[in-house]
Amino acid sequence: MTSYDTSHARPGPLQGPEPLQGGALWRRTLRIPMRDGIQLAADLYSASPEPETTALPVLLERTPYGRRAQRGSDQDRSDAPVPRPEDIARHFTEARYHVVRQDCRGRGDSEGTFVKYLGEGPDGADTIAWLRNQPWCDGRVVMTGVSYSAHVQAAAAAEGTTGLAAMFQDSGGFSSAYDAGMRMGGAFELKQVTWALRHAVESPEAAADPVLAEDLRRVDLTGWFGAMPWRPGCTPLRHLSPYEDFLLEQWRQDTFGDYYRNPAIYGRGFYERFPDAPSLHMGSWYDPYVRSTIENFTALRKLKSAPSYLVMGPWTHGHRCETYAGDVDFGPRATLDGNLAPSYLEFRRRWFDRALGRGDEGDGANPGDGHAGTGHAGTGHAGTGHAGDGHAGNGHAGNEDLPAVQYFLMGGGDGRRDAAGRMRHGGAWRTDTQWPPASTAPVALYLTTDGALTTAPPTVAVASVTYDFDPRRPVPTMGGQVTSGEPVMTGGAYDQNAPDARVYGAREPYLPLYSRPDVISLTTPPLERDVVLAGPVSAQLYISTTAPDTDFTIKLIDVHPPNADYPHGFAMNLTDGIVRCRFHRSYEKPELLTPGEVYEIEVTAPDTANTFAAGHRIRLDVSSSNFPRFDVNTNTGEPEAAARRTAMATNTVHMDAGRPSHLRVRLEGGTAALA
Repeated sequence: MTSYDTSHARPGPLQGPEPLQGGALWRRTLRIPMRDGIQLAADLYSASPEPETTALPVLLERTPYGRRAQRGSDQDRSDAPVPRPEDIARHFTEARYHVVRQDCRGRGDSEGTFVKYLGEGPDGADTIAWLRNQPWCDGRVVMTGVSYSAHVQAAAAAEGTTGLAAMFQDSGGFSSAYDAGMRMGGAFELKQVTWALRHAVESPEAAADPVLAEDLRRVDLTGWFGAMPWRPGCTPLRHLSPYEDFLLEQWRQDTFGDYYRNPAIYGRGFYERFPDAPSLHMGSWYDPYVRSTIENFTALRKLKSAPSYLVMGPWTHGHRCETYAGDVDFGPRATLDGNLAPSYLEFRRRWFDRALGRGDEGDGANPGDGHAGTGHAGTGHAGTGHAGDGHAGNGHAGNEDLPAVQYFLMGGGDGRRDAAGRMRHGGAWRTDTQWPPASTAPVALYLTTDGALTTAPPTVAVASVTYDFDPRRPVPTMGGQVTSGEPVMTGGAYDQNAPDARVYGAREPYLPLYSRPDVISLTTPPLERDVVLAGPVSAQLYISTTAPDTDFTIKLIDVHPPNADYPHGFAMNLTDGIVRCRFHRSYEKPELLTPGEVYEIEVTAPDTANTFAAGHRIRLDVSSSNFPRFDVNTNTGEPEAAARRTAMATNTVHMDAGRPSHLRVRLEGGTAALA
């Protein structure tokens, strides 16, 4: 991966302890040496100016966004301002932790060259080793953080790091960046483009060059998205070549090879190295890292003796204190604060205490000090929670009463519009011992040429639906598992029947997506009773095409019936996936298609959990594009990053007895739920 250099000068002498918040918190700047001599800047927060007098566990957060920067993803409560780094630190220092916040290499005040993702493993391991040797550390380092700060945890763990006592990964931590985060099904996630543009504007180079900064601020990103693919020297980043190089290199890396086997972005290949330490994996149904979050949980729970936990909310990326995602509201029970714990800070503090077994040691917060007790789950959803589950002898917290899985089951609302203009879909928290939930069973829903989804396998000898896919007019992205996509795309749930001017690529008169001839829309009849779906989603499709390569996409939708607020109903997207057909045999060795030949492919979408209420329909949309979430297949067989021309593809989905294309889901009660 091409990197860019921030060219920092060597930092000056260490600062002495600095009192904050009236002396209730003390901050000291650290320079932590890496194995190559580079020093990374960090802040040590402690309850006293002399932290070395008391050795305590250290909470470590590593970030590329500025260790002293206030970030929206740190939102603690829905009714309170976003806490500052010092507010967060004080919460934990008062609970007898030391806190270290560190700038990643080449970011903030740290020396060296920033390499997105790939260099974080060794730096994380070196940081933990250094911290464990300080007199104020008791030998235990706990990593925490959201998004990139979750990615760096998995990167450090994949190095086989000693002393990593627990991990709290929120909205990140790659199991495989090829499968989620950078690519999906072989297609490139274009949030990497919007991320690069945003951080180019904030780069040290732009800060030092007003002309460059102004050039980047004037970029018409929506216009440039209409001129893809980009070529070297002919992009909005052309005057900032390190960023252009970095982005185009990502785009060119379309096959699964050594690039994607780097431990920092391929936890799946290095789980054996991960420490046998408690881990909590938090995500949300409209986050790009659903698959990574769930895979990390299930893999570590199977491979390690230390407990792993999964928390999945209905939010977009890092927005745990909001009740809505996009144009859909899930009700007051949707937030983490007030439901799973009084606040996000308290949720983490309690879990850290549990993970370290601090209730047994007697060094946690006093139950009467306003922290709501030590070693307790502290929520009506998770039990009362006391330490001592058999792991305590290994230094792991007791967690018999803390459910292995807490997930938000969307659905159950009245479907009307609330005061903020969002559809009330509702939902509630559930717990389980595993994922997918034990009460669910696999169900196949077969596609038919008359637009139905049915549990009955097809019996007709020959049946198919054919459409023309024009790469110059892709199906527009409407919500979904998107982050960092503004201004061209936004994550969340939206009415797929009602695109509007907010949707990039949508055109007047803004007809429903199913009206397009290149969208195959299939639905069940109105459901006679509530149907609960929870778990993985995929489609086994039998396809043929006139092109040497093309894409197929799927989208799972909950169709609300019409009401006074939504006379056309409300088609709420739940999850979607894509597959690039030249990877039909292998992501390592692409193989072009033979026009007219029938291929069996699997299109996988991230997991979800939803109640389809009585009267609703389960809908599946099948097409060949989802732009700008993913780059568009040109249908020429050329790699997308280098192609200059496109071709029309005539794509066919077969739906007969010998080629029974079907949707795969898990329903509570199995097939009987649809009887």
